[in-house]
Amino acid sequence: MQRLFSSFANGWPGIGLFAQRLVTGIALLCIGIAQLKNPASGFTVAEIAGAVLGLFILAGLWTPVVGALVAALELWIVLTGRSDIWISLLLAAFGGTLAMIGPGAWSIDARLFGRKRIGTRIR
Repeated sequence: MQRLFSSFANGWPGIGLFAQRLVTGIALLCIGIAQLKNPASGFTVAEIAGAVLGLFILAGLWTPVVGALVAALELWIVLTGRSDIWISLLLAAFGGTLAMIGPGAWSIDARLFGRKRIGTRIR
């Protein structure tokens, strides 16, 4: 799994990736919750699936795979013309960039798949 990530950015780049994950995940969740609250507006499985993917993005779990799924899902929403094109294009771009860059140091992926320091204690 480590080959999926170029690196786990720390410092300011890590903060930037964390902010991007927050914006993307919260937006996906809000769209999915809005669909659940107003089923008369055309309840769609795509927006609910996007909300579930948003939870994974927020946690930073399986980010390259989930980011690619978000990009594909949002592009499918654009092509079918079922939602606001610009929001879906923006979310597709965010998902694609997260898939390419990775989750950053502040994620579950970094804890699970990051480089481990193997050292011995010499007394």
